[in-house]
Amino acid sequence: MKVQILTVAVAAFAVNMMSAQKMTNNFKYPETKKVSHSDDYFGTKVEDSYRWLEDDRAEDTKDWVQREVAFTNNYLQKIPFREEIRAQLKDIWNYEKIGAPFKEGDYTYYYKNDGLQAQSVLYRTDKAGKTEVFLDPNKFSEKGTTSLAGVSFNKKGTLVAYSISEGGSDWNKIIILDALTKKVIDETIIDVKFSGASWLGDEGFFYSSYDKPKGSELSAKTDTHKVYFHKLGTKQSADKLVIGGENFKRRYMGIGVSDDERYQVLSASEATNGNELYIKDLKQKTDFIPVQKGYDFNTDFVDSKGDFIYALTDKNAPNMRLVKFNINKPDVWTDVIPETENVLSVSTGGGYIFAKYMKDAVTSVKQFDYDGKLMRTIGLPGIGTAAGFGGKANEKDLYFSFTNYITPGTTYKFNAETGKSEVYQKPKVKFNPEDYVSEQVFYTSKDGTKIPMMINYKKGTKLDGKNPTILYSYGGFNISLQPAFSVINAIWMENGGIYAVPNIRGGGEYGKKWHDAGTKMQKKNVFDDFIAAGEYLQSKGYTSKEYMALSGRSNGGLLVGATMTMRPDLAKVAFPGVGVLDMLRYNKFTAGAGWSYDYGTAEDSKEMFDYLKSYSPVHNVRKDVCYPSTMIITSDHDDRVVPAHSFKFGAELQEKQACNNPVLVRIEVNAGHGAGRSTDQVIGENADLLSFALFEMGFKALKK
Repeated sequence: MKVQILTVAVAAFAVNMMSAQKMTNNFKYPETKKVSHSDDYFGTKVEDSYRWLEDDRAEDTKDWVQREVAFTNNYLQKIPFREEIRAQLKDIWNYEKIGAPFKEGDYTYYYKNDGLQAQSVLYRTDKAGKTEVFLDPNKFSEKGTTSLAGVSFNKKGTLVAYSISEGGSDWNKIIILDALTKKVIDETIIDVKFSGASWLGDEGFFYSSYDKPKGSELSAKTDTHKVYFHKLGTKQSADKLVIGGENFKRRYMGIGVSDDERYQVLSASEATNGNELYIKDLKQKTDFIPVQKGYDFNTDFVDSKGDFIYALTDKNAPNMRLVKFNINKPDVWTDVIPETENVLSVSTGGGYIFAKYMKDAVTSVKQFDYDGKLMRTIGLPGIGTAAGFGGKANEKDLYFSFTNYITPGTTYKFNAETGKSEVYQKPKVKFNPEDYVSEQVFYTSKDGTKIPMMINYKKGTKLDGKNPTILYSYGGFNISLQPAFSVINAIWMENGGIYAVPNIRGGGEYGKKWHDAGTKMQKKNVFDDFIAAGEYLQSKGYTSKEYMALSGRSNGGLLVGATMTMRPDLAKVAFPGVGVLDMLRYNKFTAGAGWSYDYGTAEDSKEMFDYLKSYSPVHNVRKDVCYPSTMIITSDHDDRVVPAHSFKFGAELQEKQACNNPVLVRIEVNAGHGAGRSTDQVIGENADLLSFALFEMGFKALKK
């Protein structure tokens, strides 16, 4: 793909740098009133003058949002190559995307997006080869902002319950169809949250939700999950409460049904790490049998074979192991796939178990039978990330995807008996991997810990310190950042940019120990790792402060916010996206209290409060400091990390910014935490992000 190459107007850039050093702020930001309010934590008063911005229903908050949107749009419109970047993104995005097929009943289903459709469409093909549209989310709403959040078929494939998310909200609705006729056969189930639908025969399905909050639906705290059973043909008001409420209060709960429909599996937890596991044997008509109580470990149901249950656990195995036990002796566990030095995840299909190992964030795959006998090591197309290898037990043809930072995701067909793979679907992206480099390096963090980082760029790039570079990471919640292709990063690299991803602590790349090393009183390890990554890139000539942008979303938004307030001199640009930025109050909103395993809370102890306050981005913006050019990214329907975090951080930065680096608050309308956004919304946000980064780095034009 031929694109325009960026050039720097050196003289103009130098003038811009000089004006920044004068420590002046010439921007007339929207006025943000300050209302005196303070909280007492263990005898320490903490001022919170922008508390009023937490009320998303208040007219003064809505007015502030409108003024910030106008200010941001006005600034971005002045970037001369913004629309050219948008055009580049649309051009590379416009290719057919087809997902791996899956069978339900007599049909084979698959998702497809023609190129620039707002949402992918679910198609199906019958045994005669006739293909038709099954569900088209693009018809759910006028602007494509209502998305398909999940699809669940009964075992026969004759009934389906599909979830929709409106405007990106975590509050979903479930619509029930006769899968054969595509006709709606029941009333819509509303107010469903953090839940799919799990069918029990043809009778109905389990789902989970919270009582509707008394305050704002988008920000009020939700902490008591309840599991219901909906019987087809009855009103939702008559749905049976299976478990939950004051007698069994848990923050997150869900019931699933095993493939053989013999077992009901209940997983319950209070935080995003650690769970209880209970199993009900429908054949023996037992109550829920406790398999694991307490929240010290993560144990998840994988499959069942007669009386035996297979589960993946980190109990006595920080890197995970697969175990089995007899339902009549649930406390006697036997290893099927023992723990190794590499982190394990598993899937099942074709009558086999597929073990996906992660070493230094890269995938390898082995195939086992249900007794733990190794059948084969599966050859992959290269070094990167493989996902899939799942399906029904009687299906011998399975599918997997493979990708890395410079290889567009390709779907492969795999035969579980022969072990042979063949390309099933290769995307026709206007991108040539042969023109790019993806290298892994290891650098040393502040305390001596070795951290891996993937660095991606165009061949021939000179390491002269002048390459625009995005440093992106996450660092939390046991989430691993494995190599994956993105057309957004492709455009960045084709325009001469470097994209670097360090696998910092707090993630799951090296198991539970790696995760725990970035939690609670060790959370600053995460920021130190990120800072050290930036310093490494600068010391090796990949980039320099003037050409570096920090980027992260959600917990990664916290990462960027904390880093830029701790080390405002590290980078020129910062993108805290949908971030957790008020660490003293994050647990007061929606399901935020469930993040306490990673963060701790300000109420835990004075020591925990002091630690949180010492890095909380909202509380560490100082006067007379020059912060990076910043675009805070949030959405009006984000009920995962409420936009108040971003609003308050933006107000603090705009008030105290001591130089002429702009502070923008970009607020997406009819969008949530990220999932389900329309293609146009995603392109729009990233066109703004890329063009803002380059503009603030001093790039003035795109060379024709």
